[in-house]
Amino acid sequence: MDEGETLGSYLKNQRESKKISLREVAKSTRVREHILRAIEEDRHDLLPPATYVRGFLLAYARYLRLDPDDVLLRYERVLRGEPATPPRPQPSKPTQEVPPTQPQKPKKRILWNTKQTWVVVVVLVASFSIFYFFSPFSSKPPIEHVLKKPVLEKPIIKEQVPVVPPIIAPPPPVTETTSVPEKKSFSLQLKAVEETWVRLQADDQPSREMTFQPGDAISVQASNRIYMILGNAGGLELTLNGKPLEKFGKSGEVFILIFTPQGVEVKRPEKPKPPPD
Repeated sequence: MDEGETLGSYLKNQRESKKISLREVAKSTRVREHILRAIEEDRHDLLPPATYVRGFLLAYARYLRLDPDDVLLRYERVLRGEPATPPRPQPSKPTQEVPPTQPQKPKKRILWNTKQTWVVVVVLVASFSIFYFFSPFSSKPPIEHVLKKPVLEKPIIKEQVPVVPPIIAPPPPVTETTSVPEKKSFSLQLKAVEETWVRLQADDQPSREMTFQPGDAISVQASNRIYMILGNAGGLELTLNGKPLEKFGKSGEVFILIFTPQGVEVKRPEKPKPPPD
C-alpha cells in the first residue's frame, strides 16, 4: 500500500488487479454491494457501526487473499483520524565515536640507598642511648599505694511483700457472624479453527478486540455474564463450563452471544437500513 493511498482505494486496486467484479465479491461474502462500494469510495458516513464494518472487512480481505490484520489496523487508524499508511521512519544519525582515554603513566617509586638506610639507623640508636643515660627523671622505684581493706556493710533485708495474682478479665462474648455465600464464577473456552474476529467483555471489565488465527485458544472467567460479538460464527469452537457448544452459524456470519451461569442467549445483529435512493 503506497503512501497517501486510502483504505478504500487500496481494496479497489487489489480487486481490479485480480479482475474480480464487485458483484462477485458481494455474492461470495454475503455483503451487500452498496456497502462494498461505500468502503471502496471511503464513504464512512454511509456505513453501519464500526463493529459490523470490521466483520465486512474481514470477509472482504479473506476473499481477496489479503492480510486481515493489516486491513483492520489500517481501518483503526482511519477511525482515529490518522492516515491509513504510517509515515516511513527516518534514518537515524550515526553516533560519533569517542576517542579512547590515554592510560596514565605509573608514578616512579623512590628507592632507598643502602648507605642512607644505615645512616638513619645509627642516628636513631645514638639518640636513644643519650636519652636513656642522661635522663633528668629520678631512678627511684615508685611508691606502692597501700590498699585499704573494704568495710563490709550490713546487708539491708527487705520485707517480703506478698504477691497478689493479677485479675484476669473474662474474655469478650463471641458474636456469631453469618457468612455471605460467594457467587460462583463460570468459564468459557474459545478455540479458533478459522481466522475470526471477536469482541469480548467479562462482567464490568473493559471490552477488548482480538483476531484469532487457527489453533489459537483462550479461557475467560466471569461471575455475571460474558458479552461477545462473533465476526465468524463457523470459525470458533466454544466450551462453557467444560461442555462443548454447537456452532451458532456458518463461516462469515456475525452473531451476538451473551453467556450467563444459566446458559447462553443468541442474537443476530440488526441489519443496517439501505440508504434512500
